[in-house]
Amino acid sequence: MKRKKDKASSGRKSVQYRGTKCLNCGHPLDVSDVYCSYCSQLNSNKQLSIKDFFSEFISSILVYDSRLRNTLKDLLFRPGVITRNYVKGQRLKYANPFRFFLSVSIIYFLLQGFIGTFQPSENDNLLNLNVKPANEGSLDSLFANQSPEIFFSKSRGDTLKAKQLGIPLYFSEKSLDTMPFFENYRKRGSLYMAYYYRTKTENPTEALDSLDHTNTFNNRWLYSRAITWHKITHNPNAFINYITSKIPFFLFFFTPFYALFFWLVYSKKKYTYIEHVVFIFHIFSYIFLTMLIFTIPDLIWGINFFISLLFLFLGPLYFYLALRNFYDQGRLITLLKFVFLNIVFIIGFFIATILFVTASAAIY
Repeated sequence: MKRKKDKASSGRKSVQYRGTKCLNCGHPLDVSDVYCSYCSQLNSNKQLSIKDFFSEFISSILVYDSRLRNTLKDLLFRPGVITRNYVKGQRLKYANPFRFFLSVSIIYFLLQGFIGTFQPSENDNLLNLNVKPANEGSLDSLFANQSPEIFFSKSRGDTLKAKQLGIPLYFSEKSLDTMPFFENYRKRGSLYMAYYYRTKTENPTEALDSLDHTNTFNNRWLYSRAITWHKITHNPNAFINYITSKIPFFLFFFTPFYALFFWLVYSKKKYTYIEHVVFIFHIFSYIFLTMLIFTIPDLIWGINFFISLLFLFLGPLYFYLALRNFYDQGRLITLLKFVFLNIVFIIGFFIATILFVTASAAIY
């Protein structure tokens, strides 16, 4: 018994190691305080030993594991309950909803990227068949669908410059300045794309100098967009992968907009705006978590049965039950709000996606 007592008295929680100030946040403490009442750190000034280090390491894993376990269990099998508990104050029981959403969604796309490295791409199949992609070929084929007047200026000097540069069209600054605004941009863009296609010049300043165009911010930006458009049309899969990798962050910034409609529809419930945001993040987390779970069986069987089941049946049912459990309203009123919020989501998501893709293409 004495040996056990001595062992306990030498631990980090022993009174002999307690101080009167928290070493983490500086909050005043009493010697009787085992933990800081402000930041929850252990009140101990004992030097860190190997045993102490691994003890804290294992303890942190077990604490996180319990949060993760509670989050997964309630998120998957108790729609809306996790949000209700979190909003009522059970914060330490669950993982942070914002961080959990980003973690799960990023893990999902990393898994998809990992799986994609072991699956033959469309380009690989084309190479195996010794067939060129439809958008590869001569320069003429790139502009084959353009109307003839795009390619030639009325100025003889522009025609000679086009032949000198080895491109099918050329417009001087003087010629472009005489055109209406949109026609100016359209033909300037066609010129820059044709020049990049022929020369593969990545530096806008160098390209504009060769084209005898003024080195303005607008011209440099437009030449860079011409390069982007060329890369997208010739390697759309790379652009799709680029867009896909940004979806978690896109949804993260789309959620506050979507939450406005929850705040309006459920205004009588007295929930704060951020509590509606938490609810939406839990819904999105459920979607990505189940997609993550269903990826393996769908991959093994070579079909998208479970993913289709999720979006056609499980997802809508989960959303409806989550609305019922969290907002605690009748079946009919919940169903009406369920339909309305889905319509808002589809329309809002469509508009936001267009803006997102356009902005991504502008900085790609």
